[in-house]
Amino acid sequence: MKERRKPQQALNVLGQPLQPCSLDPLTGFYRDGCCNTGYDDTGIHTVCVRVSREFLAYSKARGNDLSTPAPEFGFRGLKPGDQWCLCAGRWREALDAGMAPPVVLAATHEETLAILPLAALKKHALSPN
Repeated sequence: MKERRKPQQALNVLGQPLQPCSLDPLTGFYRDGCCNTGYDDTGIHTVCVRVSREFLAYSKARGNDLSTPAPEFGFRGLKPGDQWCLCAGRWREALDAGMAPPVVLAATHEETLAILPLAALKKHALSPN
């Protein structure tokens, strides 16, 4: 009898099992609450962040409005304190502008490291509770 294999567990930037980023609001490219990624995620939505009023205003000014509800897509809009899977490139852009939101390392997918250095993520990491 052939042994059944479990699907491979995604890892975070610390090399540990990927933790959920947010179930309310439901986030992730696959809307599974985690910052999972795959070949179809061309935006690489892998960085789990906690948004602030300042970041939401910055993102909206840059053309990525995360605060305005879009009910037709089941999106209520983010408010300060919400956690969200952000595109790695968008986080880098915010970093370069001095507006990088804090990162939840345990919920940030390891694929992020192909784009962003771990040192930069750690510098902006939220302290574990």
